[in-house]
Amino acid sequence: MAEAYERFRPGYPSELFGMVTAYAGHPVRTALEIGAGTGKATRLFAQRGVRVTATEPDGAMLAELRKHVPTNVETVQAAFEDVRPGERYDLAYAAAALHWTNPEGRWSRMAALLEPGGVFASFGGPVRLADPAVEEAVRAARAPFLESDEVPSPDGTPPEHEMQWPGTELLRSEWFTDVQQSVIERRLTMSARDYVGYLSTVSAYLVLPPPAQEQVFAQIGRVLPEVVEIAADITAHLARRRYEQ
Repeated sequence: MAEAYERFRPGYPSELFGMVTAYAGHPVRTALEIGAGTGKATRLFAQRGVRVTATEPDGAMLAELRKHVPTNVETVQAAFEDVRPGERYDLAYAAAALHWTNPEGRWSRMAALLEPGGVFASFGGPVRLADPAVEEAVRAARAPFLESDEVPSPDGTPPEHEMQWPGTELLRSEWFTDVQQSVIERRLTMSARDYVGYLSTVSAYLVLPPPAQEQVFAQIGRVLPEVVEIAADITAHLARRRYEQ
């Protein structure tokens, strides 16, 4: 699974780094990453001189991460809930991983890991087929197995709501202020085989029994053109740890 994540999941653009550092308003020297996976986002920050502590509970993911990151990255095998407050960071961030964390005490725990005025960032977003006709063909192919393959909002925020999760939670948190939501639009192309490979890393498919996974991937593969265009927009949420807390 770690190799599939590394091979098929898109990385993150330099524009995102610029957005985070512009919001911070000063150089970001240290960062704590939550749920680092194979290090797609780790590289975005570490290659630009940030000293990243990458936490990830899955040992295979961390092993894959270590193959690809610079030497200024420290790796810790731990879930977010097991990270003990000690060093405080300029930045704490999660790349398509925050929904795996326990909502109970999430923001007080996050605040304890940040310097006063430090930045929290969450970013990610679904990969969708850009061609409506292809998207409809794939929807019909997966229908016997899945109604939808997207992760529902963890707090039930409807998709048409102006502020999406986790911004909705951050607005209610006593620990954070200056909540902002931004979108970086991206269009990418990939082969049909790689798109099916990407789907093999998506949680909606991972929870299916293996025989059903094989069937749904085969059916989707049959309706795809050789090359697909995907919309891989990144929604970023930024917030600042309050000084007075």
